[in-house]
Amino acid sequence: MSSVKQIGVVGGGQMGSGIAQVAAMHGIDVFLFDVDPRALSKASASVSASIARFVSKAQLSQSEGADALQRLRFTSNLEDFHQADFIIEAIVESEDIKKRLLLQLDKIAKSSAIFGSNTSSISITRLATATSRPHQVIGMHFFNPPPVMKLIEIVRGAQTSDETFAATKALSERLGKKVITSQDFSGFIVNRILMPMINEAFYALYTGVATKEDIDTGMKLGTNHPMGPLQLADFIGLDVCLSIMKVLHAGLGDNKFVPCPLLVQYVDAGRLGKKQGIGVYDYRKDSRSANSLSSRL
Repeated sequence: MSSVKQIGVVGGGQMGSGIAQVAAMHGIDVFLFDVDPRALSKASASVSASIARFVSKAQLSQSEGADALQRLRFTSNLEDFHQADFIIEAIVESEDIKKRLLLQLDKIAKSSAIFGSNTSSISITRLATATSRPHQVIGMHFFNPPPVMKLIEIVRGAQTSDETFAATKALSERLGKKVITSQDFSGFIVNRILMPMINEAFYALYTGVATKEDIDTGMKLGTNHPMGPLQLADFIGLDVCLSIMKVLHAGLGDNKFVPCPLLVQYVDAGRLGKKQGIGVYDYRKDSRSANSLSSRL
C-alpha cells in the first residue's frame, strides 16, 4: 500500500519490535512505542542485531540496513502516533488491556488511520467496539519471528470494511508476506489447529505416554515438523498457549479445548518457556537440578 508512509507499533517485545523492523526494512517510517524504556532499549539492540545478520547474509545491502535503522524511532509517548497511517498493537493477549489501548489510540490517531491487532485469538469484532471506527479495525496476525516468517493472517471483524481489508492486504504484501484470510472465530485458522495439538502433547506428557523428548522427536521425524509441539510451546510462551486455549474453550464451547492441567501448572509455577529460561525444557546455563525436577513432572 504505497499511501502508508508511517506506521505506529505498540509493544516493544519480540513481536512488536519484529513487526517494526519488517516495516522499516520495507521503506516505511516507524514509531515503536512501549511504556518501559528498558523494553525499548532491548528492542533497539535486538533490531540492530537482526538487521546486521540480514546484512551479513547478503539479504540486505549495507545501505538498506542503515536506511532501515534510520526509519525506526522509539518512543514512550503515544501522542507520537498522531500522524500514523496504520497502527498495529502487539501487546499482551488480554481483551481488556487491548480495548483500553484502542480507546486511547482512537483519541490520538487521525480519522483515516487503520488499527491492526496482532492478536492470535481474540475477537476483532469485540476489540473494535472500543473505538469510534470499527470499520477501520482488523486483525493482522504476524508469526514469530516477524522478520523471518512469511505469513500474515488477516482477520475481518463483523464491521471491517472492504477498504480496510484491501489496504491491510496491500500493506502485508508490501511487507513481503503471504496473506491468508480468516473470519472472526476464536483462534482464527492457525491457532485453532495448532493450539489443540500443543495441548494434546501436554496431555501425552501429563498422562505418561512418553517423555518430552520422545513426544517432540516423534512429531519432528514422524510428521516433518521443524520442531516438536512442546518445544514450540516454549518458544511461543506457555502463558500465551494457555491464554489461547482458554479463548478457544470459551469461544467455541467444546471440552476438547480444555487446557491440560500440566500446562496450567507450569504457568502457575512461572515456567513460561524460553523467555523465562524454563518451560517444558530448561534453557538456563546451569540446568542440571531443574532438569531433574522436569523429569519428575
